[in-house]
Amino acid sequence: MKIPMLDLTEQYQSLKPDIVKALDEVMGSSHFILGENVRKLEADVASYSNVRYGIGVANGSDALHIALLACGVGPGDEVIAPAFTFFATAGAIARAGATPVFVDIDPLTFNIDAGQIVSALTDRTKAIIPVHLYGQTADMDPIIALAHKYKLHIIEDAAQAIGSQYKERKTGQLGTAACFSFFPTKNLGAYGDAGMIVTDSEELAEKMRVLRVHGSKPKYYHHVLGYNSRLDELQAAILNVKFPHLERWNELRRDKAGIYSQLIRERLSEEHVKAPLVGKHDEHTFHQYTLRVKNRDALQQFLKENDIETMVYYPKPLHLQPVFEYLGYSEGDLPETELACKEAISLPMFPELSIEQQQEVVGKIQAFYEGAV
Repeated sequence: MKIPMLDLTEQYQSLKPDIVKALDEVMGSSHFILGENVRKLEADVASYSNVRYGIGVANGSDALHIALLACGVGPGDEVIAPAFTFFATAGAIARAGATPVFVDIDPLTFNIDAGQIVSALTDRTKAIIPVHLYGQTADMDPIIALAHKYKLHIIEDAAQAIGSQYKERKTGQLGTAACFSFFPTKNLGAYGDAGMIVTDSEELAEKMRVLRVHGSKPKYYHHVLGYNSRLDELQAAILNVKFPHLERWNELRRDKAGIYSQLIRERLSEEHVKAPLVGKHDEHTFHQYTLRVKNRDALQQFLKENDIETMVYYPKPLHLQPVFEYLGYSEGDLPETELACKEAISLPMFPELSIEQQQEVVGKIQAFYEGAV
């Protein structure tokens, strides 16, 4: 049984008539940039996030960069972020001219350790980027308290966590602004690159709208240096078809995660495999179902040989990446992050994943460890 990390074919077939119709309408309108589809998606995602404004941009990486610039982050500033995340988090900080300051993670959730942020603060700290990794929110109350105390911006990196909740508050409403990615693999995925920023601040929303169109307002009059980063109508039309299904898809992901966790409890020892922890106040959306395991690389190779695809997010932490060598970090500086890079492995996860496929995945993991001990 060949089991992929992600299979979008069944989802597409179920939505194909609506998607084809939506794309045909865009083609017929001949309006491809910042039209009605983008405006509808912006309004719907903002409302879903319990804030007032959505700003569609070209991708999730640009969303982070533009949000930082709108908040006034630039050269001489520092921005605190975890080192266990996708490169775009820190890349956006550096491209804004600021300095990434990395903080270790909570080993139970893979998210930034809120208790370690205060020791990383300096008089140059301008913002904090908590990453809601794999679909679970960071521990936000202490982060919000620090931001209020020291007058810092919080920019949520919610690229993997649309629809996730922390104490009944949605991602998107937990900071100054939040950034979503609609990369095709995400819970709400386009058929190419796409992203969005949401915020409750009218002032910031207007700055972001200007920044995404070359810093121009009105057209051809440029008061700031902006970018060409617009969410196009074709991708927005696809996302508008998909958006009403997001809650059901997220619920299915939670169901699949529950099945995985039950199978793992029944068949595997915690000495070898630790299932993901869901915080008691969290509503996880399981963009990824990520384990901590012993002999990770050997396990991944074994599963590959048995036609089971897995992914390692992330094999090398950001503070040890060559591009950030100038920051002066060394191995051992963030021990929990570095350990997670050696132990984390993500299993196949998508709403249409069958119980038989899950049983096969866990069965092969069981076979690996029973053969290894």
